[in-house]
Amino acid sequence: MQRVVLTISLALALGACATAPYEPAAPVRPSAPGAAPGEAGVSQSPASPNPASPAPVPEPVPAPRSHRLGAATSALVTQARSASAQGDFDAAAATLERALRIEPDNPLVWIEMGRMRLASGDAAQAQYMGRRALALAAGAPREQSASWRLIAEALRARGRNAEAQEAARRADELAVP
Repeated sequence: MQRVVLTISLALALGACATAPYEPAAPVRPSAPGAAPGEAGVSQSPASPNPASPAPVPEPVPAPRSHRLGAATSALVTQARSASAQGDFDAAAATLERALRIEPDNPLVWIEMGRMRLASGDAAQAQYMGRRALALAAGAPREQSASWRLIAEALRARGRNAEAQEAARRADELAVP
C-alpha cells in the first residue's frame, strides 16, 4: 500500500515539474543583399491575432461587499439596543464591547456602538466609531453610507454643521437605491 502511495506521489510531483511545450523560434531568413557575410535576419511578420485564441476577456467588476452580523453578535446587538432604549447606556456599551470582541472587523458593530454613544450624549466618541466603521467598510457602499450618516449626526451634535452637511452629502452619494 505504501509503495502505491509513494508511486502516485512521485508521479504527481514529476507531473508538476513538466515544462511548457516546445515552441520554435521565428524562422530565420537568408541574408539580405548587402548584409555582412554570415549575418542572417529574423523574419518579421506583422503581428496578427491568432484566430484560434479567444479575445481577451475584460476583468469582471467586483460586486459590492456587504457585511452581516453573525448569530451571536446579532443577539448581542439586539440586547444592546434594548438596554439603550431603556437608557441603560452602561449595559449597552458592555454588551456591544462583547460583540466587538467577537467581530472586531465588522463595521456594523462599530456603527451600533457609535449610535449608542451618540444616544448617550458622547458625540466625539460616536464620530470616532463612525470613522472606524468607515475604515472597515471599504468596498461596501451600504456600510460606508451608514458610517457617513453616523459621522454627520455626531458632527451636527457637536455644532460642526458645515462638516456635518458634507458628511451627509457623502452618505447620500453612497446610499443604495
